[in-house]
Amino acid sequence: MTKAEFVAKVAEKAELKKVDAEKAVNAFLETVSETLKAGDKITFTGFGSFEVTERAAREGRNPKTGEKMQINATKAPKFKAGKGLKDAVA
Repeated sequence: MTKAEFVAKVAEKAELKKVDAEKAVNAFLETVSETLKAGDKITFTGFGSFEVTERAAREGRNPKTGEKMQINATKAPKFKAGKGLKDAVA
């Protein structure tokens, strides 16, 4: 599902104009990004949670040459599905 299809579905379910639904979806995405960037966690009970995890620096290999290389430490967003979402999908 693309973002446009998602916006259309939200507009239909919430009985909103597509323009208003797009504003709501964009606001949601911006809020999630800003919150994770600040280092906070977001939890939607029954749906899931978003958080930032830290990956340690490690040694890897270049797949083309097989040469050893250093992979820098980084932060990555993570989503963990809640029980309600898991049950809905199963």
